[in-house]
Order: sequence, then C-alpha cells, then structure tokens
Amino acid sequence: MAGFKDFREIAAWQLARELKLLASELLARPEVARDFGFRDQLSDAARSAPRNIAEGFARFKHKEFAQFARIAKDSEGEVLNHFIDAVDSGYLSKEEFPRFEHAAKKALLAVNGLIRYLETMPDPPQFRAQSRKKRQEPDE
Repeated sequence: MAGFKDFREIAAWQLARELKLLASELLARPEVARDFGFRDQLSDAARSAPRNIAEGFARFKHKEFAQFARIAKDSEGEVLNHFIDAVDSGYLSKEEFPRFEHAAKKALLAVNGLIRYLETMPDPPQFRAQSRKKRQEPDE
C-alpha cells in the first residue's frame, strides 16, 4: 500500500488493536472468564480485526487488501454486538458501555475509510509493472 511501510502505521489497524485491548479488559473480569461461549466468541472477534488488516496489508492488490479489511469490519461489528450483550448479561455497566461503544465505532469508521481508499486507488506501481510483464511474455 502506497505510503505505508508497515501495517502498524495504518490507523485502522491501530484502532482495531485498541478495540482488541479493550475487549481483553472485559475478558479479564472473572464473571466473563467463566462464560466460556461468550468469552471465546468475543476473544476471537476482537483478535480477528487487527489480524485481518495485517494479513491484507501483505497482499499485492488493493482489492485483495479491501477484502481482508471487510472481514475486519465484520469482526468489529461483532465486537460491538458482544459489548451490547455484555451489558445485557450484567458484565458491563450502562455507565461503562459508552467507552466500549465509542472504541468500536471509531474502529469501524477507520476501517470503512480504509476500504473506500483501497477500492478507489489503483494497485501499487511495482505490482502493476509485474502484471504487465507477465501479460507480455509469450505462451509456451
């Protein structure tokens, strides 16, 4: 991706990581740790978002990266739903919820921006040059 040398420079990854760390704060609560299904689902969803952004960054084409970013977006939406479930289950107070909701919404906005960028920008020059070279080689 043009301009970035490392996925950790991308705001969407940084906010996804912050969301993961906030989810870990909730997961550390004893009552949550005992709810195995909830704990495992929240943990998986929270870890998925930064992981998919990092994996997508390693792809050559922006459209491929955008697909991984969409998976990250889905995971962040799932994390927000788990935070709502945490309120419903009494794991998270209504007073605490806005901080968790804000983090999820910030992450979602950032990944949506990343997706829009990736879907509208051409692939990096080094990849376009490789693609042209392959097309010019005669078939054997």
